[in-house]
Amino acid sequence: MLRIENLCFRYRKRDAFVLRGISLELEAGEIGVILGKNGSGKTTLFKTILGILSPEKGTLKYDGADLTKMRSKERARRIAYVPQDIRFGALSVMDCVLLGRISYFGLRAGPEDYAAAERVLRDMGLEAFARRNAEELSGGERQKIAIARALIQEPGLMIFDEPTGNLDIANEQLILEEAGRLAGEKHIGILCSLHDLNEAFAFGDRFFFIKDGFVKYAVEKEEIREEMINDTFDTCVRIVEVEGRKIVLKSV
Repeated sequence: MLRIENLCFRYRKRDAFVLRGISLELEAGEIGVILGKNGSGKTTLFKTILGILSPEKGTLKYDGADLTKMRSKERARRIAYVPQDIRFGALSVMDCVLLGRISYFGLRAGPEDYAAAERVLRDMGLEAFARRNAEELSGGERQKIAIARALIQEPGLMIFDEPTGNLDIANEQLILEEAGRLAGEKHIGILCSLHDLNEAFAFGDRFFFIKDGFVKYAVEKEEIREEMINDTFDTCVRIVEVEGRKIVLKSV
């Protein structure tokens, strides 16, 4: 599905590279989690995948097609983005969701676009909010609207940048469960960054530890080791098992 090889990026020619040879693979239906310190290049990586930034070298492919050569509309139909900081303005929930359909219609949404929006709102349990002002809703509800807006693009891959960063515990769980359902039921690949390691381990299938501008470790959940975390974050943690679940604890 998504294949990245030796991806390099810097913001100016004389700057140091932020991405210094990123390589990773993610299949349809898999949840991949990017882990790394603040400033390690996670958001920069997402922006290159989305086409907001252009890599200096390396390859970015989706189902074998070169993403760097795709038109923006074509890329938008394949890859959707759910940001951390969500601002809709004074729009109804229906209009917010329809914004994700722009790559399919011209100046005005048609009946098929409204039908698609109604279907997505129903799937996400948001039908009752369709005419509500999105800014009046809770953080968790707005995050679900952002997911609905991404889903209406009919993507094969969704990118989440710290999707639970501004949410309370209940809404964190709600959003991660919803994302996991999408991966499983709709066979959508998900690539996300999470700052909470325990949250990440409960959610993800594959893990990409970024340090010094490249993926230092690419492993499945069962392969994660304490030394990988300690090396990536320059810290000291222990992994323990509680009720059959791995938990990361800070060493004292």
